[in-house]
Amino acid sequence: MKKFNFRKVLDGLTASSPGSGSSSGSNSSGGAGTGSLHPGGTAGVLREEIQETLTSEYFHICKTVRHGFPYQPTALAFDPVQKTLAIGTRSGAIRILGRPGVDCYCQHESGAAVLQLQFLINEGALVSASSDDTLHLWNLRQKRPAILHSLKFNRERITYCHLPFQSKWLYVGTERGNTHIVNIESFVLSGYVIMWNKAIELSTKTHPGPVVHLSDSPRDEGKLLIGYENGTVVFWDLKSKRAELRVYYDEAIHSIDWHHEGKQFMCSHSDGSLTLWNLKSPSRPFQTTIPHGKSQREGRKSESCKPILKVEYKTCRNSEPFIIFSGGLSYDKACRRPSLTIMHGKAITVLEMDHPIVEFLTLCETPYPNEFQEPYAVVVLLEKDLIVVDLTQSNFPIFENPYPMDIHESPVTCTAYFADCPPDLILVLYSIGVKHKKQGYSNKEWPISGGAWNLGTQTYPEIIITGHADGSIKFWDASAITLQMLYKLKTSKVFEKQKVGEGKQTCEIVEEDPYAIQMIYWCPESRIFCVSGVSAYVIIYKFSRHEITTEIVSLEVRLQYDVEDIITPEPETSPPFPDLSSQLPSSRSLSGSTNTVASEGVTKDSIPCLNVKTRPVRMPPGYQAELVIQLVWVDGEPPQQITSLAVSSAYGIVAFGNCNGLAVVDFIQKTVLLSMGTIDLYKSSDLYQRQPRSPRKNKQFIAGLTELNDSPVPLELERCKSPTSDHVNGHCTSPTSQSCSSGKRLSSADVSKVNRWGPGRPPFRKAQSAACMEISLPVTTEESRENSYNRSRSSSISSIDKDSKEAITALYFMESFARKNDSTISPCLFVGTSLGMVLIISLNLPSAEEQRFTEPVMVLPSGTFLSLKGAVLTFSCMDRTGGLMQPPYEVWKDPNNIEENEKSWRRKLVMNCPSPSQEIGDHQYTIVCSEKQAKVFSLPSQTCLYVHNITETSFILQADVVVMCNSACLACFCANGHIMIMSLPSLRPMLDVNYLPLTDMRIARTFCFTNEGQALYLVSPTEIQRLTYSQEMCDNLQDMLGDLFTPIETPEAQNRGFLKGLFGGSGQTFDREELFGEASAGKASRSLAQHIPGPGGIEGMKGAAGGVMGELTRARIALDERGQRLGELEEKTAGMMTSAEAFSKHAHELMLKYKDKKWYQF
Repeated sequence: MKKFNFRKVLDGLTASSPGSGSSSGSNSSGGAGTGSLHPGGTAGVLREEIQETLTSEYFHICKTVRHGFPYQPTALAFDPVQKTLAIGTRSGAIRILGRPGVDCYCQHESGAAVLQLQFLINEGALVSASSDDTLHLWNLRQKRPAILHSLKFNRERITYCHLPFQSKWLYVGTERGNTHIVNIESFVLSGYVIMWNKAIELSTKTHPGPVVHLSDSPRDEGKLLIGYENGTVVFWDLKSKRAELRVYYDEAIHSIDWHHEGKQFMCSHSDGSLTLWNLKSPSRPFQTTIPHGKSQREGRKSESCKPILKVEYKTCRNSEPFIIFSGGLSYDKACRRPSLTIMHGKAITVLEMDHPIVEFLTLCETPYPNEFQEPYAVVVLLEKDLIVVDLTQSNFPIFENPYPMDIHESPVTCTAYFADCPPDLILVLYSIGVKHKKQGYSNKEWPISGGAWNLGTQTYPEIIITGHADGSIKFWDASAITLQMLYKLKTSKVFEKQKVGEGKQTCEIVEEDPYAIQMIYWCPESRIFCVSGVSAYVIIYKFSRHEITTEIVSLEVRLQYDVEDIITPEPETSPPFPDLSSQLPSSRSLSGSTNTVASEGVTKDSIPCLNVKTRPVRMPPGYQAELVIQLVWVDGEPPQQITSLAVSSAYGIVAFGNCNGLAVVDFIQKTVLLSMGTIDLYKSSDLYQRQPRSPRKNKQFIAGLTELNDSPVPLELERCKSPTSDHVNGHCTSPTSQSCSSGKRLSSADVSKVNRWGPGRPPFRKAQSAACMEISLPVTTEESRENSYNRSRSSSISSIDKDSKEAITALYFMESFARKNDSTISPCLFVGTSLGMVLIISLNLPSAEEQRFTEPVMVLPSGTFLSLKGAVLTFSCMDRTGGLMQPPYEVWKDPNNIEENEKSWRRKLVMNCPSPSQEIGDHQYTIVCSEKQAKVFSLPSQTCLYVHNITETSFILQADVVVMCNSACLACFCANGHIMIMSLPSLRPMLDVNYLPLTDMRIARTFCFTNEGQALYLVSPTEIQRLTYSQEMCDNLQDMLGDLFTPIETPEAQNRGFLKGLFGGSGQTFDREELFGEASAGKASRSLAQHIPGPGGIEGMKGAAGGVMGELTRARIALDERGQRLGELEEKTAGMMTSAEAFSKHAHELMLKYKDKKWYQF
């Protein structure tokens, strides 16, 4: 294991590096090669040796589990014996769900949409039909399903599939109207084909259309019911290969379902009608009804309704049958929502849904189609939800869904992930959140209860927080690769509801979703929670177990500063920084505005975007608003969106910044400590030599949440582009690109013009910086709104593109050394900017704890500057032994617990900072990561020890210092899809994997790392994908996943009785193997379909040791071996019989030879 002795490393270093001058900071242009030492000055002698324990063997990337609702679902299937559910999607994904904890995601490599799913009931297998006309057989007897076989149809398109219970022959209907038969075991076509022209009458002149239904008769398995789109139904005799009867109807057919006795079937049609047919009289329907149609007088036909897309006809032993269908509503009720209708006897119940119905299935007690079905629930798959209706109760309540299917209840705008957090938090949040759960659910257990799952070995507490477009916050228990909602917080409750027309007058940053959450900051130890929204506000919450009624305290802050165009130096050079530790800067605007100035005419000034409630508000137990801070309009210009946020519970201070400057607020005393433009933080040491000017008169356009829409942008917006940005459909996708341009403010009409794509007109000029790259990302209409919530930062440095805005992109509170060669640590605020500058703000807190509530806090720029290439993303600190230093925090105490507060009013602080020794030298290492590189500085000497140039052609989207195996490392996610891990403090590369190409800005906005090798991102608008970069977890993942298949004995069929067996048809003696096998039906044409062995096929399984392919393959191999042994035994038996016959013959001959001889003749 490599040891890093900083004492030896720093020996012989000169005071300065070539091309740099003496400075209080490190030279940004002296970046050496990967992980190279950067000589930035003479440091004190370090007595400690840091031993890095992490090596590349500790890291490996793999996906763990996917949470949420399957995006754009298309198909549904249920195994009534195993009680597992499968959902197919438009992107070719399949989600298999069982009991809580059993949740598996698998994906077709082609990405073709899933048309239909069919379980091999109680056999641990699944058949999927995709839109590229391919059938796949999935093995579910392993924790990660694999494809065993595939069958690609070349000349016909698949429209419908049916697999009879306990059959190995799959019926496949096609668009041409033909029906093919596939052997499930070998996955090859049978030579038996039902051609459409053989099925219909010869006198029919028109094509019947695609096959929309296939099912065998419950009464006779030798009869197949074929439904065609144009209204024709054929009852086909498989043995005689002819149509036994045909049914014709004027309206198109959408679905068919049998009565369990096999004498009747029901059809649903495009005019909203249901027809019931009797096999004895196929000339006309036995019964025709339009359930939602208006009845006409004198026997006229009822009024047509919307199509009934699917009907299910389920019988009960002790009550009337259930007729359940989707659609069929009257056309004159256009505003009614999608509905599911349940007809039970004379009662008709219409269940209105929030989203369109994709598919539904009725869950029945028996898997046998020829028995009373006894339905007990209906699974309804909606476009954006999954619900299960209880049929056993008359009011049809729904079951409480144990899966996290409501992540997307409002679009997710940001995420946060916390691993190994305090164990009591999950129980505390759950106890508060359970009080606000909805009521009225069914009292029965969730019916989808298949599979098996255990906790596994890694069970440390994990919490995921999601912020949403409606201002809500959701806390999720993510322990042991599961996800369960704990608590929901609605931040919009602190604001007054906007009246119609009021939003455009006050909140002009965004036209919709003004409460959308943009950033989240949470301290699990102190339970301080802070959010920032797109309407330029910050809310600080404190946790309490007690309900209170109080007024909400609010502050208003002015944060606006303008400068002339800058003269940017070459990136290879860096001007010297004089030591300004003795200079006290005078702030241009040091106080926040707490009053509102009435606007004159159209000019707005000192007006916030939202109105905070002024009346006393009841706050239930949980997180309660402590303080609301809002940025206000300045001289007719709206406030810029917040780009960085940090909170210190120990200091009682919150800091936030945007592309205008920095604000620091004391949330204990409810006062503004600092409100300063970015340039004022430098004072006379501004290396970019920007000159202040009077506030400009022209207004500013705020792109806000819509900056990623497919739209051209006028010249006024070009100033917002990042010189090191990538371009997504012509839009700035750098995480540091902030729309803060000059020029006139566009009206709503202008915006509508902007949102139209102009041919041949790129929305932005192509960036001229050498660090730029171009990416083309598809943005669909459905995702444009969801993609609009982009947490952006300001641009990074370039010698060509000039931008007067320098955004605050990173903030970090820590006990550190504010100035060069300080002897003691003190409270500090590290500030990172979009130009790669790091500034240290000194915080002067009252020395006595009792004075903290009355004495003012002094906030002063220290004059210390460090620099990097690209916008600063994250900070962290390590002590001299290499241990990661945690920021100080206040131990949580319930602010509304009167008894506890009376005993002790003092705050209990945990500083987490070792006292510096008396030896001369550096005591702390600061890690700073930007879009382009990472640096490690030693403090207080401010010497740059290590530089790692992470990327030159792309930029970092997310970077975090995380703990892995009790050691710290730097984790980065790059825009080119690479995930990189570097050791600390040496910045040695541990892992570099091209994992995830940036195909959507949603990924960039929601990707986050956490401790213990965990990470996540929003893979679709409705799903969270979790992954791990820990080799240990990858090795243990198999034990943590749930089993999709458990051995269950198939229930026995009911006794049919003597009379039913005598007169119930010939279904029990039907042999499909004899009819469809190669011996009788022959081989199918090779050009019709192509067999493709899957990666999970038997061919490669004998060599896959360790049970990778699961029990199904091993069972089949064992059966093959058993068959071979039986064959050998049969041969041996035949040999023994031959020997016995020979022995018998020989004995008989010998008997005849000595038959007549006397005893004395021997």
